Amino acid sequence: MPVAVIIATFFIASLFILLVGGRWKGFVAVAAVLVNGLVSANIAIRALTGQAFEEHFYTGLYFGELAIRVDALSAWFILLTDFTLLTGILYGVRYLKPYEGKASALNAHYACYILIHVAMLGIFTIQHLLWFLTAWEIMTLTAFLMIIFDHGKMEVVRAGINFLIQAHISFTFLTVAFIWIHLQSGAYDLAGVSTYLSRAHPALGFLLFLLFFAGFGIKAGFVPFHTWLPYAHPAAPAHVSGVMSGVLIKLGIFGILRIILLARGGFVLIGYTILIFSIVSGVYGVIMAIVQHNLKKLLAYHSIENIGIIGMGMGVGCIGIGLKNYLLIFAGFGAALLHTLNHALFKSLLFYAAGTVHQATHTMDIERLGGLVKKLPHTTVLFLAGSVAICGLPPLNGFVSEFLLYSGLFHGMAANLETSTLLLLAALSALALIGGLAMLCFTKAFGIIFLGRPRHLLPEPFKEDRLGLPPGYLTLALMVAIGLLPSLFLRLAAPAIALFTSVPGQLPAVDQASHIPLLSTMQAISVSTVVFLLMILAILLIKRKLASPVAAWSPTWGCGYAAPTARLQYTANSFVRPLRKLIRPLLMMNKSEGVIGGVFPSDPIRSDTHPYDKLEATLIDRPLRGLRRFLGRFDFLQNGSAPAYILYGMGFIVLVLLIPFLADAVTYLFNLFKQV
Repeated sequence: MPVAVIIATFFIASLFILLVGGRWKGFVAVAAVLVNGLVSANIAIRALTGQAFEEHFYTGLYFGELAIRVDALSAWFILLTDFTLLTGILYGVRYLKPYEGKASALNAHYACYILIHVAMLGIFTIQHLLWFLTAWEIMTLTAFLMIIFDHGKMEVVRAGINFLIQAHISFTFLTVAFIWIHLQSGAYDLAGVSTYLSRAHPALGFLLFLLFFAGFGIKAGFVPFHTWLPYAHPAAPAHVSGVMSGVLIKLGIFGILRIILLARGGFVLIGYTILIFSIVSGVYGVIMAIVQHNLKKLLAYHSIENIGIIGMGMGVGCIGIGLKNYLLIFAGFGAALLHTLNHALFKSLLFYAAGTVHQATHTMDIERLGGLVKKLPHTTVLFLAGSVAICGLPPLNGFVSEFLLYSGLFHGMAANLETSTLLLLAALSALALIGGLAMLCFTKAFGIIFLGRPRHLLPEPFKEDRLGLPPGYLTLALMVAIGLLPSLFLRLAAPAIALFTSVPGQLPAVDQASHIPLLSTMQAISVSTVVFLLMILAILLIKRKLASPVAAWSPTWGCGYAAPTARLQYTANSFVRPLRKLIRPLLMMNKSEGVIGGVFPSDPIRSDTHPYDKLEATLIDRPLRGLRRFLGRFDFLQNGSAPAYILYGMGFIVLVLLIPFLADAVTYLFNLFKQV
C-alpha cells in the first residue's frame, strides 16, 4: 500500500504541475515531496525500531516477484533523503522564482524532482536486480535533466553530458556484476549476491566486489572516479547541487554498504581497499578544493573529500568485521553513517548559501566578491555555520562523526592489529591533514566572499530573499541538535550499525549500544559542548554589562598609505599561494596575466590562474584525444557522396545477413579442432 501511494503521488502531482500556473507549480512539488516523505519516513522510523517492512509484487513471468524491503540501513538513508529533498524543494521554489514565465522548463524540472525522490526510495528498498537497475537508470536520467535546467549555456550542457556518460559507465559495471550473479546463482534477488559469495573462490569474490565498487564508486565520487562531479555541481541549480551532494552521491555509499552486508568473507582485504581509495580521495579532494576560485566547484571538491572521510569509516568497519573487533565495527560504520547524514546537512546548507550569493551577485567567482556580510547577513551566518561544520569543529555536527572516526583509528592502532597499523596510521594522518586544509580553504572562502570590501562592482541594489532562508535555518537547527546531542543520534543509527556485526543468528539490541565506551564518550562530549557554549554566553553577557556606553569610531590605520583601494586586499589566489607552491606537482595551473606597459600603465594589470584536475587530464582527456586521432583517420568515409552512403548501407545489410553463416562456420571449425 505505501508503495502504491508514493507512485500515485508522483503521477497526480505531475498532472497538477501541468495544469496549474507558474507560481503554483512549486507548491504542488513541495506537497508531493512532503507526502512521499511522510509515507517513507513512517516506514523508515518503524524499521529503525525493529519493525522491518516488506511488500511483494508479481511483475510478470520474466521479471518474477518484486520484493520491497526496508531494513535499518535502508531506513537511515531514507530519512536523510526525505529531509534533504524537502529542504531542497523548499529552497528551490524561491530559487526558481525568476523562471516562473518558463512553464515548460518548470514542468519538467518539478516532475523530475518528484521522480528522482521516488527513484531513490526505490534504490534503497528494491531487492530485484533488474528493477534495481531500472530505478538506477531513472535516477540517472532525471538527475541529468535537472542538471541541464539552464540548457541555454553550452558549459551546462557539456557538464550534463559528462555526468550522463560517466553515470552509464557506472551502470555498465553494475549490470556486468548483476549478470555475473544471475548466471552463477540463477536468482534475481539481491540475496543471490550472498548465496554466490558464500561458495565462490575468495579471489572471484573480491573481483566481484571490485566490480561493484567501481560501479557504486563512480556515483559516490571516489578518486579516480570523481571527474564528473566538479562539473555537474556548478552547472546545476543550487538546490539541485545540494541534493546531488547531500543525497545523490550517497547512493554509491549505500550500494557499497549493501554489498558489504551481503559479503561472506575477505573483509580485511575489502577494508584495506576502501581505506586506500578513501585516503586518496579525501586528501586529493581537499587539495583541489583549496585552489578553486569558483565557489560551487570548491564545494564540489569538498564533496569528494567528505566521501573520502565516509569511506575511511567503512574501511575501518570492514577491518573490524574481519578481525571480529566490535569497537572497530561500531566506530567505523557509526562514523560512516553519521557523517553521511552530517555531510548531507552541511553541504546542502552551503550550496543553498552559494545559490543565494549567485542570485544576488550573478557570479560564482570568489575573486569578484567581497563585503557581502553587509548585504547578506543571514546568508553569512548560514555559510559560516556550514563552514564550521564541514571543518569538523565543535559544537556542530561535523565534529561528532569525525571524532568517532578518530576514536576508531586510535583504537585500531592501540590494539596492535599488525599489518593494519600502518594503514590506520596513514588514515589518521590523512584525516588530520584534511581537517587542517579544510579550515584553510573555508577561511579563504568565507573571508574573501563575505568580509572586507567588494573587489568589483556588483549589481545594485540587491538584498536577501527572506522567504528562501527557512530551509537553511531548518538544516542548521538539525546540525546543532546533532552537535549537542550526538549520543541520541548515534543511538538512532545503532540498529543500522548492528547489521554489520558478525554475531550469527542475532543482532544486538539498540540499548546494548549504551554500554559501548564510545557512546559514553560521545555523551561526555555533548555535555562538555553545552557547558562550553554556556561559558561563552556568560562571557558575552558580562562583556555587554561592562561595555562603555559610548563607542569611539575611527578608520583603521593604513600604515601611512593615504589612498587604499579594494585591490589591496587579499585575493583567493594570493591567500593560498604558499600552499599552492608546495603542491604544484599535483596541479595543472593555466595562468594568464597582463603585460605592464610603460612607467605609468593606463590599463589595469590582471593575473588570473585557472586550476585543472591533473587526474582528469591523464585518465580522460588524453585517451579521448587518442580516440579522436584514431577516428580522424576515417574521415574519408564522410565524403558527402550519396552513392557512397548507399553502398555503406548495402554493405551493412550484407554483413548482418552473413552473421549466422559466419557463426555456424566458427562453430564447425571449433568442433573440428576439438576432435583433432
